[in-house]
Amino acid sequence: MKHPKGCPLKIETTPLEGLLILTPNRFGDHRGFFEETWNREVLTEAGITLDFVQDNHSLSEAIGTVRGLHFQAPPTAQDKLVRCGRGALFDVAVDIRRGSPTYGKWFGTELSFANGRQLLVPAGFAHGFATLEKDTEIVYKCSDYYAPQSEGALLWNDPAIGIDWGLGDTPAVLSDKDAIAQGINGFESPFTYEGDA
Repeated sequence: MKHPKGCPLKIETTPLEGLLILTPNRFGDHRGFFEETWNREVLTEAGITLDFVQDNHSLSEAIGTVRGLHFQAPPTAQDKLVRCGRGALFDVAVDIRRGSPTYGKWFGTELSFANGRQLLVPAGFAHGFATLEKDTEIVYKCSDYYAPQSEGALLWNDPAIGIDWGLGDTPAVLSDKDAIAQGINGFESPFTYEGDA
């Protein structure tokens, strides 16, 4: 991946092709800090050409709140750029692209207000997170609009995926819908791996 000269953020790859960690540079002084969380020109120079059309912001009050694993199917599939506005969360993406060498594999990383990291989750991944602090806020950009007729989910604790959410003995707080989502075995993914896309 080309890394632009003087780039105002750090770009890291992950073991899952296309899934990236973006960490903006923070410029601070006695008042606080400033950072650019998204810059189309800079990211285009790095080979990331996404057009985001919707921003979402959610608050989870309890530690151990799990949201996911969610996706939107084509033709309204969404790329997401996820960051933590307050608190801390463990953010997870699962590769659900048929034919991918990492199909069914997951990657997770802590996103927090303190570390400023962002996870760029391409279409073709199921996404979810678990809150690690009370009153955690997640803020994310989407490349297509919310389309309830296209939404899907996989079970957050499916043993066939085997995600370690890092919650220890903290019980998960779930929506009714997430608690009964399907497992990956027998799942017919609407996504196809295209390789080096």
